[in-house]
Amino acid sequence: MGPELASPTAVPGSDTARTVTTHCPYCALQCGMQLHVTHRSGHERPDVRLTPSDFPTNRGGLCAKGWSAADLLAHPERLTTPLVRTRAGDRSSALRPATWDEALDAVAAAVRATQRRYGRDAVGCFGGGGLTNEKAYLLGKFARTVLRTRSIDYNGRWCMSSAAAAATRTFGIDRGLPFPVADLALADVLLLVGANPAETMPPLMQHLEAGRERGARHVVVDPRTTATARTAHLHLQPRPGTDAALANGLLHVVARRGWVDEEYVATRTTGFETVREAVAGYWPDRVERITGVPARDLETVGEMLGTAATAMVLTARGAEQHASGTATAQAFINLALALGLPGRPGSGYGTLTGQGNGQGGREHGQKADQLPGYRRITDLADRAHVASVWGVDPTRLPGPGVSATEMLRALGTPGGVRTLLLLASNVSVSAPDAGRVTDRLDALDFLVVADLFLSESAARADVVLPVAMWAEEDGTVTNLEGRVLRRRRAVDHPPGVRTDLDVLLGVAERLGHGDLMTTDAAAAFDELGRASSGGVADYGGITYDRIEDEQGVFWPCPDAEHPGTPRLFGTRFAHPDGLARFYRGEYRDTAERTDAEFPYVLTTGRLMRQYQSGTQTRRVAALAGDEVGPDGSVVPHAELHPDLARRCGVVDGEAVQLRTRRGTAVFRVRLTTGIRTDTVFVPFHWGGASRANTLTDDALDPTSRMPAFKACAVAVTPLAVPATPPTGSPAEHVRAPWPPARPKGLALDSHPTFLQGVYALTGKGLAAPTLIDPSLSYTVPDGAVAQTVYFRGGNSTDELVVVVLVRDGEPMRYFPIGAKGDVHVPLRVVEDLEPGTTLEVHAAGAAGVSGVVVIDLGLVEV
Repeated sequence: MGPELASPTAVPGSDTARTVTTHCPYCALQCGMQLHVTHRSGHERPDVRLTPSDFPTNRGGLCAKGWSAADLLAHPERLTTPLVRTRAGDRSSALRPATWDEALDAVAAAVRATQRRYGRDAVGCFGGGGLTNEKAYLLGKFARTVLRTRSIDYNGRWCMSSAAAAATRTFGIDRGLPFPVADLALADVLLLVGANPAETMPPLMQHLEAGRERGARHVVVDPRTTATARTAHLHLQPRPGTDAALANGLLHVVARRGWVDEEYVATRTTGFETVREAVAGYWPDRVERITGVPARDLETVGEMLGTAATAMVLTARGAEQHASGTATAQAFINLALALGLPGRPGSGYGTLTGQGNGQGGREHGQKADQLPGYRRITDLADRAHVASVWGVDPTRLPGPGVSATEMLRALGTPGGVRTLLLLASNVSVSAPDAGRVTDRLDALDFLVVADLFLSESAARADVVLPVAMWAEEDGTVTNLEGRVLRRRRAVDHPPGVRTDLDVLLGVAERLGHGDLMTTDAAAAFDELGRASSGGVADYGGITYDRIEDEQGVFWPCPDAEHPGTPRLFGTRFAHPDGLARFYRGEYRDTAERTDAEFPYVLTTGRLMRQYQSGTQTRRVAALAGDEVGPDGSVVPHAELHPDLARRCGVVDGEAVQLRTRRGTAVFRVRLTTGIRTDTVFVPFHWGGASRANTLTDDALDPTSRMPAFKACAVAVTPLAVPATPPTGSPAEHVRAPWPPARPKGLALDSHPTFLQGVYALTGKGLAAPTLIDPSLSYTVPDGAVAQTVYFRGGNSTDELVVVVLVRDGEPMRYFPIGAKGDVHVPLRVVEDLEPGTTLEVHAAGAAGVSGVVVIDLGLVEV
């Protein structure tokens, strides 16, 4: 893969240049790329451009996100100094710059005070699937040895947990793809359920296209006619949440027509007869009534799978993110096992991991019930092994904690977490029932967020810590096929920024346990190898040098002589007896049913140009796409079938309010015949009034604790506000309370600043205006003077609403907005706002009035 840092070479007109081979920071495909770094004299930051590399997963391809990944390295909204509250303990006060010592001292003091008052488990850690293996490993170690808390989990609980639970109990091991992605081209028939890789990981499509070129037939299961579905031989459109019935129906067809591989089932599995009896009740006509998929299509797909020489079954979040997600994944695994697919060349079952390190992130200790290497925290031998590597007594290690959703539900409550350390996750946008989660964040005694930008979650924190980006640090990640890869440092992080490992060490030192942490990624990886040795996810034989020489190493790899394991299950499964286990995967209706008030089904998903909560991708202009309206505002689309739109009285391009039993959100209508007539689709990448997860159901799978992201009951109504209000992330429109880094020699006389968004409002009386969102707060930076230029506002309610500009806690201007009305007021004759002045936008409505308000306040700094 080439050297970590190529030797600097002279380039005309520059000081030095070098090329670094690394991997994309986004999805789990982890495409190979090269960063070309040029250091030019007189410039604070180097120029960085990138090109794809010919890595086996992407074969020289990149998607739009990958191509623009380097754009964020010098983004003006990048956090470059720690922030603390102006008034300690008061999160309504402004964030101000602080030194690292001040910020870390505050974190350590909060940890000590919380644990002294409420006990160890009252301090929690919440991680992310974007952390490198080294950081995920050390975060788990930090929680269990420095904090000695059981309160730790991560956002991967909302991604892979259902498929992981089903695979672990069936195969004895959880690796998303138990074969390299190149094997996808070898399947004569491919069943792809709840995935849209043509938009979410486009370079993967090369492998599918190679299969189709040799005559392979693909079946896509999705309630939408996605870009992936349009490439398929056959597209099945089930009602969201009914995939388990579809899987059982397919197995019914396979069993009835004699296509079960009886020899494979007899010699390599156990428990099939119970499953055979269960699927006898899923005859095609019944499955059609449950799913809406025609019985004839069920028979066709059953025959395609049953008669193929090679076949694969792949599932993803569309099938798994339900309160019955484990049962659904299990039902498709049963289908694959009955056909004798796992372990056969060109065949098998797999699940498409989503987050960049979604695989490695769930292997090494971020999960509440897990130690490194997929070791169980309740197993005495596992505890003893890991404790010996860590140099602590096994009795010091806490027991298992609760899942991510359960932890967040209890924040700030008796028995729940009171102080939270949040790394690499923006739960204010990404969590189910996000409105309640945001309320729980606000109920914490102390919130610490480490992030690249002032995300929606960071904006609510007591302390915000600026951390390094993917190209500014070393480490490893494990991609969707179980291949351990190197992320290489290409540039130095900006002054004032530190790595996540620095953060963990800094807090540990202040708590008297600095000896347990390290900031050396290579040393952390070596220790991870020892801790995982002998576990299911065994990295014991993987080294940085081997990764370099072999284009990554597939785990399990127990020792230096082992070649790694690109393909699993060739002769045995990972249970002690070598047999795979069948379990019944019974269909259960969605956790929340439609009714007269909420008559339609809402489902959520990703867009090609955005990623996860959008904290990074929403800041890249090249990724804005057609979510940007004609006036430059950002309004995500809700996809509706024209028939559904007619029933709801809405038209293409119109703003609509989507309402569920948890809250409301605003989107712009996009009509498409490629979606079921009873289903609404929205993307989940935005915050503010277009936050999809305000709507989603947090009912949990009983096994995996996966929330029901992909199906809930929804009502659709037209909204009497402009069709293109600015509803991007509030943090997108608020300048951080410090000046961004500017290239030397570039003078800027003025800088426009906007407080914009669409926000839910519940009136508490016209005499009781309140700050309706933390994003509507702005502090004039040092060295600048600000002036307000204009105010525009809209009101969707049937009553008068009053918007108030508040300066340093005192009302400055009042703007009445009539019922179903709007205002536009120039503000040219106003006094200057001096450095340090805090301006907030408050709103008031009559008691009990509920709706949304559009806020657009323009200022200029001079």
